[in-house]
Amino acid sequence: MKTSMYLAVLLVLGASVVHAEVQEDRGYTIAKETDKRDSGFGDSSNDSMFTLRNAQGEESVREFTVKTLEVPGDGDKDLAIFHRPADVKGTAVLTFSHGVKPDDQWLFLPELKRIKRISSVNKSGPFLGSEFAFEDIASWEIDKYTYKYLRDDVSDGHECFVVENTPVYEYSGYSKRIEWVDQTIYQPRKIEFYDRKNTLLKTLTFHDYRQYLDRYWRASRLEMVNHQNGKSTTLARSHYKFRNGFRDSDFSESALKFIQ
Repeated sequence: MKTSMYLAVLLVLGASVVHAEVQEDRGYTIAKETDKRDSGFGDSSNDSMFTLRNAQGEESVREFTVKTLEVPGDGDKDLAIFHRPADVKGTAVLTFSHGVKPDDQWLFLPELKRIKRISSVNKSGPFLGSEFAFEDIASWEIDKYTYKYLRDDVSDGHECFVVENTPVYEYSGYSKRIEWVDQTIYQPRKIEFYDRKNTLLKTLTFHDYRQYLDRYWRASRLEMVNHQNGKSTTLARSHYKFRNGFRDSDFSESALKFIQ
């Protein structure tokens, strides 16, 4: 009898381990498909607008352009240049995204004509007063996380895979992200961000997807809600252009000084 019970326990434990491995394998497979479908765009640009809302519902607006350069074998390079209002005009943020290695980010302050490198330990801070962190604006790279498939679910009427993403890079402000990945276009519909205490911090939802070059899907509107401070930010994106012929030199630290 003891032998039978022992074998039964081993079978249960073995099944649990196999189930966990299957969840992780499936989670990674979903992430890999997302990465595959979004590869090869070369470069892109768009006009963006932040609408910032405080806990009382008061709004302010930031207008900026974003340029992106795809880097084979590494993360994307992004340059955000702010145009309005006047107090942020000419401010620019340059981001070199990586996998496990910490991202590189620089902030150009036109009034001081100074380029400030953003420390890895400070990237959980707010990006230009928004509810997006500096960490959030870096491009998603598959090697930044481990993945665990949780279940199938519906988000805003769309069938999704729900995948838990756990950061493996240093100094993340999040313990995990729970992501709803559209089963048709393999793009996120919703992401929940959990703070280092594993408490829900923010929810990001993606709306109005459009397809470009018959392949690449981009959301025209993103809504970030901070559940802990009552603030929110809407990011509206328009006028997408792909394959502009951007060069690596357009995304250099020295190029920040010549931004108009």
